[in-house]
Amino acid sequence: MSIDTYAAFAASPSAPARRLQAVTPADGADLPSLAKALFIGAAGDLRIVPVASLDGEAVTLKNHPIGYVAVQTRRVMATGTTAAHIVALFD
Repeated sequence: MSIDTYAAFAASPSAPARRLQAVTPADGADLPSLAKALFIGAAGDLRIVPVASLDGEAVTLKNHPIGYVAVQTRRVMATGTTAAHIVALFD
């Protein structure tokens, strides 16, 4: 018997995250996996590259409060990000 009672369930955007990782913003590097969402621990500007950004352009979420960012993200930019204690959520 497995202690992971959710192992048989399919991953979905609305399902709880199964893995978390602290994020170090970087202008030249994507996250190790595509994040289903982010958590911001200290409010500020958040500059990200969404998963489906066709041109790879970053978008700034100005003055984002502490809490979740429900945007699938491939990169958190160092330039333009003043939010802190960022955590990526993965399946």
